Amino acid sequence: MSDTKAVRKGEELDWDKLEAYLKDQLDGLDGKMAVQQFHGGHANLTYLIQFGEKEFVLRRPPFGKIAPGAHDMKREYRVLSKLYKYLPEAPRAYHLCEDESIVGARFVLMERCKGVVVRRELPESFAKEENIHKRLTDALLRTTASLHSVDVAAADLEALGKPEGFAERQVSGWNKRWNLSKTWKVQNMEDVYDALKSSIPQPQAVSLIHNDLKFDNCQFQPNNPDKITAIFDWDMCTTGDALIDFGGLLAYFPEQTVPDMFQMLPKGTYPNKVDMIAQYSEMTGFNTDQIWWYEAFAYWKTAIIVQQLYKRYSDGATKDERMAKFGKMAEMLGGFAKAKLR
Repeated sequence: MSDTKAVRKGEELDWDKLEAYLKDQLDGLDGKMAVQQFHGGHANLTYLIQFGEKEFVLRRPPFGKIAPGAHDMKREYRVLSKLYKYLPEAPRAYHLCEDESIVGARFVLMERCKGVVVRRELPESFAKEENIHKRLTDALLRTTASLHSVDVAAADLEALGKPEGFAERQVSGWNKRWNLSKTWKVQNMEDVYDALKSSIPQPQAVSLIHNDLKFDNCQFQPNNPDKITAIFDWDMCTTGDALIDFGGLLAYFPEQTVPDMFQMLPKGTYPNKVDMIAQYSEMTGFNTDQIWWYEAFAYWKTAIIVQQLYKRYSDGATKDERMAKFGKMAEMLGGFAKAKLR
């Protein structure tokens, strides 16, 4: 099984400078450095760095201009240099490089984990497994509950975010993004904003929030869909209300009325969301009576992200024709969000 390929054209780094830097910073790196690239994902650049039998993963932000605070490698290092002691699925971060002259940006060097990633198609090794969709879902729920149950103070991650007023800032901030990106009035989006703003739940605890929990941000043990070996993409991790994280996870799971364009998981029969919610509540002890608010927020937020991409297309900032339909997708997601409201 190989999860790496040759480095994509245009995504090469200064390998000689990187090799000299790593050998200066870490002990026991002998021989010539070899490099491959992980081609999954759409944002941060991720490379496999090898020195003989020793393997590491290097992550850096994408090339080009990025939004302030996005692709935060320092945050990722801060989390993963500590969390691995409390959550086995968190890869250990070994080194943060803040000298942008080495590879053109800050980067993190971390533990190399091995396994398979579930995207829109099932990995071959899982194709013949019985009850595969439920088993994958159960594994994701168990790992999510484990993350949300980590003692933030014990892990020395209390200063990672500002949990007080977290949900209020999320609603306000995403509404500003909507107003900057909308190209016509979408009444559902306005209605959902008003409803979210007026009914923000009180958080039940301060938890670590990954901010994008889903199958393809996880790595499963080969030939074992019951075990997640690693969670990726920690650069948005913060502290706050765990149910915002869980609501985002729920929004990835298919609804009966959702067209194929919104199907982000391999097609199949998944547990119904009522059972998923009950299972998560039992594992964490959190009351989920207001989970509708969190799932509505997740759909609404996703609609805004999609609309931002459509605005780039409609303004001529990109010629990517896939984005031509994103305006309609944003409207539909606004409808999904409104359907969750009570």
